Amino acid sequence: MSRVHGMHPKETTRQLSLAVKDGLIVETLTVGCKGSKAGIEQEGYWLPGDEISIKKKNTNKQEMGTYLRFIVSRMKERAIDLNKKGKDNKHPMYRRLVHSAVDVPTIQEKVNEGKYRSYEEFKADAQLLLHNTVIFYGADSEQADIARMLYKDTCHEIPNHELVWAKMKGFGFWPAKVMQKEDNQVDVRFFGHHHQEPEPETEAVSSSQEIPTMPQPVERVSVSTQTRKLSASSPRMLHRSTQTTGDGVCQSMCHDKYTKIFNDFKDRMKSDHKRETERVVREALEKLRSEMEEEKRQAVNKAVANMQGEMDRKCKQVKEKCKEEFVEEIKKLATQHKQLISQTKKKQWCYNCEEEAMYHCCWNTSYCSIKCQQEHWHAEHKRTCRRKR
Repeated sequence: MSRVHGMHPKETTRQLSLAVKDGLIVETLTVGCKGSKAGIEQEGYWLPGDEISIKKKNTNKQEMGTYLRFIVSRMKERAIDLNKKGKDNKHPMYRRLVHSAVDVPTIQEKVNEGKYRSYEEFKADAQLLLHNTVIFYGADSEQADIARMLYKDTCHEIPNHELVWAKMKGFGFWPAKVMQKEDNQVDVRFFGHHHQEPEPETEAVSSSQEIPTMPQPVERVSVSTQTRKLSASSPRMLHRSTQTTGDGVCQSMCHDKYTKIFNDFKDRMKSDHKRETERVVREALEKLRSEMEEEKRQAVNKAVANMQGEMDRKCKQVKEKCKEEFVEEIKKLATQHKQLISQTKKKQWCYNCEEEAMYHCCWNTSYCSIKCQQEHWHAEHKRTCRRKR
């Protein structure tokens, strides 16, 4: 207000207090989350139009339960295919992959028991259902597509928070959402993470449903320059131009000091990062080398085992083949031996020299030649010969 309209901060605070007493605006309390204001409650101000819109959307718990039961019934109709595709809570890998199991019947049971205190809790369970489905079945699976459709429909059905432009004391306008409202106190949450633009000279400015008219883009100049710009519209600020001339030197010294500190910190972080990177690379190389040696040893053992198994198999095949050939040869020799014995039995043999006989003498005596006959005859056969003469 002092920058745009030339109004002193104390006068702005007094007028805002009077507007709150008259019911023209609503005072809010928020907790700071940046700089020296972190954790400190600070007041802000809303127009009554925002309050009316909040009352319309501030449903009680009974209405929320009715609304959630309607959403669950829609989810059950659309989750039939998901239940058909597989509710694998009993799968051995399900408990290893999914930390918190949830499904549509579980959500319906919690709605019926009234365990949800806000729409955000219900939306969180719907998002957890989508998360578990993607983790277990994969991001490109048919089940994941069904779960995404359920989550998208759920987000579409759940009422959104009231979006406003809010301003804390000591900070600029920033988009926020309404979390809850009690009496004249409204709890809001700013979007982003420590992105507020602080305006030290503005302590309290009322917000509106539209984006407030802002001055020209804020230039990054010293306090003395800003004071000289304001002196044209506010005679009461003339004395500040002489008091803030030394602020530029102080700010420059602080800038050099903290620049050196930040540069030293950056160098220290770089050196720490370099050492950490070298350590991680060294450990990774050692781990990779050990894994490679282990894989090499396992590969050699596997190759030796395969070779030994192949040799054993070959030896077994050779033994079986040799055994079969040996048995076949034995059978062949036995047959030949029987044939030879049979042929031998059919022949006559010389009684004197045991050669094959050609001359028959008597019933059991034959000779191969006349010489053998005469020798055996004169020796003994003439006394026992039974041939008739």
